[in-house]
Amino acid sequence: MSLLWKLEPATEAKHRLNRSYLDAWWPIMLQPSGQYGYERPRVTYVDAFAGPGKYLDGEDGSPVFALDRLLNHTARDRMNLRRDRVYLIFIEKDKDRCAHLRTLLIERFGQLEQLPVTVIVREGEAATATPELLTQTRAWDHPILAIFDSWGNVNIPFELVGRIAGVRSGEVITTFGPNWFSRRESQDPSELDRVFGGNQYWQPAEREARPDERWRAWLETYRDSLKRAGFPYQLQFRVTPRTGQPLHLVFGTSSDKGVEVMKDAMWKVDGEEGMSFHDPRTREAVPAGQMDLFREHDHHAELSELICQCLAPGEKSVEDVREWLLRETARWRRKDAISALSKMRERNVVQTEPNGRIVRSSKVRLL
Repeated sequence: MSLLWKLEPATEAKHRLNRSYLDAWWPIMLQPSGQYGYERPRVTYVDAFAGPGKYLDGEDGSPVFALDRLLNHTARDRMNLRRDRVYLIFIEKDKDRCAHLRTLLIERFGQLEQLPVTVIVREGEAATATPELLTQTRAWDHPILAIFDSWGNVNIPFELVGRIAGVRSGEVITTFGPNWFSRRESQDPSELDRVFGGNQYWQPAEREARPDERWRAWLETYRDSLKRAGFPYQLQFRVTPRTGQPLHLVFGTSSDKGVEVMKDAMWKVDGEEGMSFHDPRTREAVPAGQMDLFREHDHHAELSELICQCLAPGEKSVEDVREWLLRETARWRRKDAISALSKMRERNVVQTEPNGRIVRSSKVRLL
């Protein structure tokens, strides 16, 4: 097994998204006010598949840029960093990669024991080491962001995801590698039971006969497992790099603010190096860098298709559409609804009552 490997385009695209999200997440979670119901909340960041810390050509791995984005954040002075307040836990099952990561972090940031935050680098299996370390650090009563970036094998137990869902401001980001959906025949069924919470939840996806729909069925199945685990908000999206295969991410959070921040992060990095995001609920692919077309002069076909899905059961208020876009779509936000509905009304796709200016209380239905 090689110690380092080449950075894949899809991984690089995902890293851009995670960096953008962390830039917003750190100051939100570490603000000095008591927004989350208690003063100065402790925060724990977990990278459960940490890797060796860098790639073959020298690019930073996720543990390195996560710590760097925190220690060098423009808002660091108001985040009150303390070792008893901020924990970063990096777990890697391979002994040599774990040692490489620890050495790299020390070379880059200095002795870990002298940093203003607590950094833990631990060799171990993600499924067992994650709950053990969260318990040892007394993290369960405070915000947790857990990154489960296993690439080829999503083996995080449903029970662990449920515990994080029960934490105030708990969040998870799970990555499915490009071949995960086509390799189910080699997966131990008991392992799938553990991940999804029982075979009755994953077997319908296994029975999907259409090869081009299999990834969509499995992704929706995992998104549903986050909902059953207790996350009120679950986002699923496909990250498509300019070259190479796409990968799939599912994000679970208990906060509508977390949803908004994740979607804002997507919009900020869309189009960088040709990458784009796609909502699995639709068949409309989004050309890289074209999200801003909606704001400039037209709404995207994907957004129109999604709103039609929302309205298919019957008439709704505009406020209902706004909330549906936030909760159910990969990247569209509340504020995107009214402009899109105005365009759809012009094209005789929807009808609104009253027929004048569209406001949140307006009623809307498909024509």
